[in-house]
Amino acid sequence: MKTDTDLRQEIQKIDRRGYPAYKGLAGGWKFRAFDLSIDHVQGDPFAAPSKVSVKVRGDRSGFPHALYRSEVRKTAFEDGLLRAFAAEASKYSFKASGSGKSGLIECSRPGQEILKRTSCEVEQANGDILLRLEIGFPANGRSVNAGELIKILFDFLPRIVERALFWHKEDEERFTAAAGLADDQAAVRRFLKENGLVAFVADGAILPRESGVSQKPMRNAVPFRSPEEMRVTIPLPNRGDVTGMGIPKGITLIVGGGYHGKSTLLQALERGVYNHVGGDGRELVITEETAVKLRAEDGRRICGTDISMFINNLPSGADCSHFYSENASGSTSQAAGTVEAIEAGCRTFLIDEDTCATNFMLRDELMASVVAGDKEPITPFIAKVRALYEKEGISTVLVAGSSGAYFHVADRVIQMDEYVPFEITGKAKAAAQEFDSRGAEKISAAYPGRPSFDRKPMPGRRPESHGGRVKSKVTGKDSFSLNRESVDLRGVEQIVDREQVQALAQCLKVLEAECFDGKRTVSEALELLRQKIEKGGLTSLSDSRYNIPAMAMPRIQEIYSCVNRYRSLRLTKE
Repeated sequence: MKTDTDLRQEIQKIDRRGYPAYKGLAGGWKFRAFDLSIDHVQGDPFAAPSKVSVKVRGDRSGFPHALYRSEVRKTAFEDGLLRAFAAEASKYSFKASGSGKSGLIECSRPGQEILKRTSCEVEQANGDILLRLEIGFPANGRSVNAGELIKILFDFLPRIVERALFWHKEDEERFTAAAGLADDQAAVRRFLKENGLVAFVADGAILPRESGVSQKPMRNAVPFRSPEEMRVTIPLPNRGDVTGMGIPKGITLIVGGGYHGKSTLLQALERGVYNHVGGDGRELVITEETAVKLRAEDGRRICGTDISMFINNLPSGADCSHFYSENASGSTSQAAGTVEAIEAGCRTFLIDEDTCATNFMLRDELMASVVAGDKEPITPFIAKVRALYEKEGISTVLVAGSSGAYFHVADRVIQMDEYVPFEITGKAKAAAQEFDSRGAEKISAAYPGRPSFDRKPMPGRRPESHGGRVKSKVTGKDSFSLNRESVDLRGVEQIVDREQVQALAQCLKVLEAECFDGKRTVSEALELLRQKIEKGGLTSLSDSRYNIPAMAMPRIQEIYSCVNRYRSLRLTKE
């Protein structure tokens, strides 16, 4: 590997040449405290910035091995390093002058959730740190500005690396606290599995968020307080005994007036599938990791899904055991989403009636008396929710504010009153019996058995343009495109980071190229993908060994959701 002295000389040689001369700098360079790799050089100063990575050896960085000795601690440690590096980089970004993106220095900026990312990787065996970032190589117009790049690489970058990627005594408390929190969060997740719970909300948690566009905690919010009837105590390795509301497996109904915190609680549970950073307020709001938020999605595509559990005998004569639609209705899309969540291994449904199709959720007695049963193809969710738990082991947490129909089938009812929860199961059951003599047994419908999951995707169709390559473009948390086709993810509400969408785009490319062969089912193909990621990490999804995009780990449930919303998906049965 060449030295930093060699790199300085190479940069000086190309001063004032055309911008493409920068490409000759690609490769590895050894600095005093770290190794620098220039992985990909941008085509011009106005293009996407150059990809650079720095590596610091574990025996040089000085961080205690205890901070990354377990997988959950390592992820928290990587997250902490990345946050520190981003904060330091922001002090120097654009301090070097030039045109276009000249002087930009940035890396991934994590939100409130702690996710496994390609941007920072720590070797558990030796503590080596690899951090990937982007730098806008400076230019005057479209000519190399050697002096400004030397300032970035030999002045700014070493300062950032030394402050963020080396151990400093003053950082001990912060890193130790993050490691301890990771242990506690893992302990809560174990407690859920061992004690028949689907979620836990710690007393004192802050659930409301700052605003609709900010996930930071709201100031002066009402701290969460568990109902006595649902309070559990969890012994944690660092915080000691922690109390809070444990939501058992089964059917849980959350009710209350408008603006009293029903949806706020459910939204906290939705994001509880991820760990959160200290100070978020939801650090100990933990939901079992397979939970899926279900909703209606008018206009989404459905490709070969077996929705016969909920919809049958359509006037069109369509085969509901292998249903297709390019523009699904609200009820049909929610039926498909429910079955697809089962296929993805979901053990808990999270549902808010505000985002549901009413005719999918229930059908009242008056409507049933006017429209005969043989004229209604939809069997509502209320008729299946009990069987889904008893036959499939899938629990449901449902927010309801306008209908009491689910009182009959709920195992427990929580009322939110000014952001404080109260357990009112007995009261709700008594009111339901008095108001409507129909028992839950009269609401239930026969369980038809597990849906069929035999869909077998064909290999992806490669375009003639781009030399057969599939180009991806991420446009936020809501969508990405493969070449010219957009994949709409607006209905997949548990995606929390743009870099998860980048990973989903790469997953879909790998699935089409390597896993979809017309013989494997969707589940078999995704299991092959899971094994690939487990063996090679997120970086194994990259098209290039060097130009690795910034990705964050999505759950397998979001990968399924992505596949099911891909309009180019084709099955062998078509």
